[in-house]
Amino acid sequence: MPELPEVESLAAFLREHATGHAIARADAASFTVLKTFDPPLTALTGHVITGTGRHGKFLDLATDQGLHLIMHLARAGWLRWRDDLPSAPPKPGKSPLAFRLRLDDGSGFDLTEQGTHKRLAVYLVRDPAEVPGVATLGPDPLAADFTADTLAGLLAGRRTQVKGVLRDQHIIAGIGNAYSDEVLHAAKMSPYKLAASLTPADVATLYDAIKSTLGEAMERSAGLAAADLKGEKKSGLRVHGRAGQECPVCGDTIREVSFADSALQYCPTCQTGGKPLADRRLSRLLK
Repeated sequence: MPELPEVESLAAFLREHATGHAIARADAASFTVLKTFDPPLTALTGHVITGTGRHGKFLDLATDQGLHLIMHLARAGWLRWRDDLPSAPPKPGKSPLAFRLRLDDGSGFDLTEQGTHKRLAVYLVRDPAEVPGVATLGPDPLAADFTADTLAGLLAGRRTQVKGVLRDQHIIAGIGNAYSDEVLHAAKMSPYKLAASLTPADVATLYDAIKSTLGEAMERSAGLAAADLKGEKKSGLRVHGRAGQECPVCGDTIREVSFADSALQYCPTCQTGGKPLADRRLSRLLK
């Protein structure tokens, strides 16, 4: 799933390649991808893209007529830029293609989604706050006003595992399954530690890990083409997706805990005092 660093890089890529171009057409190739109906997609024709931005993991293309095309790539979605898109609209079907935006010079992008669970979402709105997922986002961890005190306030009193807090978009925007694993590894903290149990020193450590992990990922992906971002993300991860491999910090074997629809990875030596976490949902909390 694209998370904050990749979505920010996609926004930068589109800012460079799409800003200033008029939209020739916008088409939904999947019956489920478009989540709004007023205004219709046809209203975008002729609008000039004036900027691109990000709200958590949502991409935002703004036009000169005040409309915003908001996109969420979900778990298996991706943006594929093409310099020469067909002029004819795509035919709805079973292909991974979900949405297409073609610009006045023939370039543009496809939104594709693999798998059977179709969660990629596109919204056309007059105000980004009209998108439910955007309206309820927590603070952005890379914003200048996101301080250690901000994080302390978000964690205070929460009887929730810190892994879940980091992933909850209503609490902190933009961090998903992969970077929450990376942040906790950098902080040397168990994913099962309760947020309310963090000391001021723990909060400071976690804050530094959030800033450094996301900041380093942003630096690695800066200037990359959309097609190269997936590979860059995977190559830069230390523990996520690397179960069975050696921890790059201590050499211990990276372990995994599987859930119904996701999994987390961690290093026992770095994060849980050498104790493996039970690989079941109702595992006892290891602090």
